[in-house]
Amino acid sequence: MRLVMVGSGYVGLVSGVCFADFGHDVVCVDKDPAKIARLKNGEVPIFEPGLDTMLEANMRAGRLSFTTDLTEAARDADAIFVAVGTPTRRGDGHADLTYVYEATREIAVLAAENAVIVTKSTVPVGTGDEVERILREVRPGANISVVSNPEFLREGAAIEDFKRPDRIVIGTDSDHARYVMTEIYRPLYINQGPLLFVSRRTSELIKYAANAFLAMKITFINEMADLCEKLDADVQDVARGIGLDNRIGAKFLHAGPGYGGSCFPKDTLALVKTAQDAKSPTRLIETVVEVNGRRKKRMAEKIIAACGGSVAGKRIAVLGLAFKPNTDDMRDAPSLDIIPALQAAGAEVIAYDPESMEQARQVLNVGFAEGPYDCIEGADALVIITEWNAFRALDLKRVKASLKSPVVVDLRNIYRPQEMKALGFTYHGIGRGA
Repeated sequence: MRLVMVGSGYVGLVSGVCFADFGHDVVCVDKDPAKIARLKNGEVPIFEPGLDTMLEANMRAGRLSFTTDLTEAARDADAIFVAVGTPTRRGDGHADLTYVYEATREIAVLAAENAVIVTKSTVPVGTGDEVERILREVRPGANISVVSNPEFLREGAAIEDFKRPDRIVIGTDSDHARYVMTEIYRPLYINQGPLLFVSRRTSELIKYAANAFLAMKITFINEMADLCEKLDADVQDVARGIGLDNRIGAKFLHAGPGYGGSCFPKDTLALVKTAQDAKSPTRLIETVVEVNGRRKKRMAEKIIAACGGSVAGKRIAVLGLAFKPNTDDMRDAPSLDIIPALQAAGAEVIAYDPESMEQARQVLNVGFAEGPYDCIEGADALVIITEWNAFRALDLKRVKASLKSPVVVDLRNIYRPQEMKALGFTYHGIGRGA
């Protein structure tokens, strides 16, 4: 089938490349000429493992192309996916749908008769209704269907998630749209990716509800970690003990400095605002948002306490800046709260991340090292914020020799306390008691 992806950011690019790899003819559209020029040269502007290789292969095969011209791309397309950004709107916390509605007005003029317009962007409940209203206003009488098809991609594992999904949610009441969407995802039949057909509004809510629930699990285990520190218990054992219960599950029960990224902060806040507008407040999610924001700020206090109560004039080495490993995404990363707080307390911060330093330079004013050991050399303390694999097997004897004082604050619990203490470190993890 001929597919168009409007928006070549994270979701649009990953989806477009994966659809092309299924054998569809895909055109990715973006208004940023510099981004399109890079993509045409095979340069991927985001870090996602395996995406560059897959992109090049499908471009060579002639199934994937990039353009700034929506007019040409939309001609004869079976489905046009809207995958533009929906950032949090300043002032009220709602999702900003400006780009979605702008794209809709352009598509309405250009789409072929019987085309299917698919909202891939994360949007509040009722957005599809407004998209359809705009289509009918601009193109009265056109037989164009509007579908909700939210994405459930984890950054760092997006290709695997797309090709082996837990579920594919499709919101539509149109038989034609149902047929088109079934054909688009037919290549996943061998992997038995379940297609869940629901109403459009239900589909929109599923996306927000899923992310809010996962954010709630993370926040829950983080609060348990705080309790473990007070009661001299081990949060990792607590997580294993409850995660083995099939009703709970082990995923998203890893204590840390708080969730970040492009989805959870934005989507939980948008759900809270949507629920408040509907006069059906989600008190649990409101608390999750509040607790997570407070937790990221408290991590700096934890580091300062580990350094004897003051970091004034001290050099702090930070390993990991992105909100999670295997991505260069800095959006709402805990490091963006922790590092400025340390600097405000008088610390000099030097940092290293395997992939996100180009992005970090735009939002952090710190020294950047060329590698983990360069970062650690001469520091008064080491702080691990992101659990990259490259940090899991550091030469601990070399680390200790490089530090002025053997203070390690491990905000991801990637090292064993007993081993660290045996080597002479003053080690502080998350939720591990004394």
